[in-house]
Amino acid sequence: MSTNSHRGALAGVKVLDLSRVLAGPWCTQLLADLGADVVKVERPEVGDDTRHWGPPFLTDDAGNRTNQASYYTSCNRNKRSITIDMAKPEGQALIRQMAAEADVLVENFKVGGLKAYGLDYESLKQVNPRLIYCSVTGFGQTGPYAERAGYDLMVQAMSGLMSITGHADGEPGGGPLKVGVAVIDVFTGLYAANAVQAALHARYVSGEGQHIDMALLDVSMAILANQASSYLTTGVAPSRAGNMHPSLAPYQDFASADGNVLLAIGNDGQFKRYCEAIGEAQWAQDARFATNTARVQHRGDLLALMVPVMKTRTTQEWIALFEDKAVPCGPINTIADAFDDVQVKSRGLRVELPRWENAAVQDGVSQIPGVANPIRMSGTPVSYRNAAPALGQHTDEVLHEMGLSAEAIAALRDGKVV
Repeated sequence: MSTNSHRGALAGVKVLDLSRVLAGPWCTQLLADLGADVVKVERPEVGDDTRHWGPPFLTDDAGNRTNQASYYTSCNRNKRSITIDMAKPEGQALIRQMAAEADVLVENFKVGGLKAYGLDYESLKQVNPRLIYCSVTGFGQTGPYAERAGYDLMVQAMSGLMSITGHADGEPGGGPLKVGVAVIDVFTGLYAANAVQAALHARYVSGEGQHIDMALLDVSMAILANQASSYLTTGVAPSRAGNMHPSLAPYQDFASADGNVLLAIGNDGQFKRYCEAIGEAQWAQDARFATNTARVQHRGDLLALMVPVMKTRTTQEWIALFEDKAVPCGPINTIADAFDDVQVKSRGLRVELPRWENAAVQDGVSQIPGVANPIRMSGTPVSYRNAAPALGQHTDEVLHEMGLSAEAIAALRDGKVV
């Protein structure tokens, strides 16, 4: 389906993207970055919800604000956009035809939402037994909450993630907090992309596709990681501790002479080198601080000594002092600071993505900035073929590839099917 000559790791894989907002589109963007041809189906005239989630909005080449929210561009690059009204039988027939030729379908409708259109897994399996069908929902396909709508914020709260994020009750700013990014949506997209690729591999052996059931709540519970293990081992629910680590010390932020600095000391050797660097070598010999377990148990005593010392130098002075001593130390950056960091620049983590030519004509935006995919592969690297598409930009192109004539496409437009 793709006319691009790039051969990525997933080149030749056809993905039909019926998802919107973040979790599903994050999955399909990753597949697209890896070379898959992703065709995103959107609602005519409206499109993905996130096209309108602004401000901020993109500005055109003349500096004028457009009606395209920047949110959409964060998770829809390298895709082609086609508009289809799936509520109409003709629209359903088009999607079934596309599904018959697709390797993967990703959707995030409510449980059972696509069955009425004949676009659920069991229906499309009859059309294409090799289809890998990935459903992304808030709570999964089973269980008492299956039919509930699920949103990242709600799931962060329900899973306990907010109960371990933020400062402790009684401290300034204390109380549960959500993570500053819709992290459960993002992780769900990553898990879903992993599952899709595993299913593709399994299909090479079996010749059969399968249904993937991804749930935001499941993912949010899974990424509790060591905090979940702590509870399951002890029966005691972890609590909020600000930026401190429950199992390491010192592993947190400190006030410096001009702001804040972060220490991430993960072993006894690092702590010993820290103590020597600040002229307090005897701390590492103190029985209260000689091992990490002891430091965690006597965290209060340790911080009473460290806090005043850390205020004696600026953040950059601390970073410079520890840089050649293998003591993990760094600043607490704003996002602007991070993009200005020499390492971030060296790794090329900001990318300028060109629009498809007719998208620029459509909305006047010829280039959109984005964040590079962090996957570095020597033989089949990710590619940045194009920025997020304009709404319905590839409708005629994709329908033509499906074998429809110009007259048939015009009739679909007249009938407001596309």
